[in-house]
Amino acid sequence: MKIICIGRNYAAHAKELNNPVPEEPVVFMKPASALLVNDKPFYYPEFTKDLHYEAEIVLKVAKNGRHVQPEFASGYYEEIAIGIDFTARDLQERCKKKGQPWEIAK
Repeated sequence: MKIICIGRNYAAHAKELNNPVPEEPVVFMKPASALLVNDKPFYYPEFTKDLHYEAEIVLKVAKNGRHVQPEFASGYYEEIAIGIDFTARDLQERCKKKGQPWEIAK
């Protein structure tokens, strides 16, 4: 399973975080451990003092596609949900300053 994310696709949110607004959204991945399954509890991680959260739209992709036209997009996913994205902003900033990937902050 892959968790593929689209970031910086909301200009106001990018500006709120003092990030440049890219011409195209940023694509990144999250580890499978970012999911809470089977009603497991969420624990505030000890490695951060600056945990942010935001709501996200989650789509479960049902089949492969390439250059899918908007009118056919609904045929490529089978479930839709609302998710909560948690980000350790302090850890994310440290990684970004070093030019490292920051998926560990998710």
